[in-house]
Order: sequence, then structure tokens, then C-alpha cells
Amino acid sequence: MAEEKQNPTLHNEAFIDGQNLHFGTTHSEPSWKVDIVKFREYLRRKFGVERAYYFLGCFDDNLQPMYSSLQEAGFVLVFRKHQREVVSHKKGNVDTDLVFSVMYKLYKHENIDKIILVSGDGDYYRMVKFLYDEGKLGKIIFPARKNASTLYKQIEAKYTMYLDEDGVKAKIAYNGED
Repeated sequence: MAEEKQNPTLHNEAFIDGQNLHFGTTHSEPSWKVDIVKFREYLRRKFGVERAYYFLGCFDDNLQPMYSSLQEAGFVLVFRKHQREVVSHKKGNVDTDLVFSVMYKLYKHENIDKIILVSGDGDYYRMVKFLYDEGKLGKIIFPARKNASTLYKQIEAKYTMYLDEDGVKAKIAYNGED
């Protein structure tokens, strides 16, 4: 049966830490991959996500096929800015950019009902707490239960979920077929 979104009148946006999502699933036991098309549809149906921002480290020409696939699945790609001469030595840490993007949208009073965050990184805790206090937190989605920061234990369970739960994983896992 098709999964319907919670409320069709909501304007929800998702912010995804791409590196955290990738490593949280591919380095878990057992390792698995997210089917990005299924995942984007899951976010739309389950949480009413209109726009899903996928944050990545610096742009790499060799990864163009992956970028194209993400865009075709409906994700808005956001790349971390680096000075050209030091790109090869920089870590693709997107935490600050993601937090800034969320806070800027709220500051500009954009029409967003709820924010969905996909990451288990504790660096987002202050933003998540702020969103919760302001009534803007839709859900924090952890790629893997074992990699979720313990800081989030303070957040009510109804605001959290794990992609590695059997029911969720079955809906969004890549099964090797195109």
C-alpha cells in the first residue's frame, strides 16, 4: 500500500548531510546503500517534503554521474565552497553550511512548516533544539542507530527515527536493480 504524507497542506523541507547519510549506511553492520529515488519519494510521501537539500563536500568532476542521479531523483544539491588551490586538501564538512541554510530560511520567514534533518551528527544538536523549541522540527532522521549522537537522547522519540529500522530500510534500500 502506498504511503501517504502526513498532511498535504504542510510545506516541509529536508536538509541532508550527504556524507553522514553515506557513511552511516555503508559503514554500518551490515553495510547497505540508500536508493536515492526511493528515499526522495519516501521523504515526500511520509513527511510532505517539497524540497530536499542534499549537502555535499567540494565539487569533484569525477562524481558528476552521482550528482546527476541525485538531481534526477529530485534533490537540490548544495556544495561546500572552498578556495580552488586547497580543494584537494579540504574535508567536505558541510555542518556549518547546512545550519546556516536552515537558519537563514527561518530568518527570512520563508514558508516552511517543518524541517526534516537527515544526520546523526551531534554538531547539529543546538539547531535541532532551537527548531524543537520554535515548533519547526519535523523529524531528525538518523542514518544508523549506532552512529546517532547521544546528545539527541534528550529529544522526544516522536521527533526521531532511524533509517536502519527494518520497516524503513525495506522501503528505501538499494537492491542492485536499475
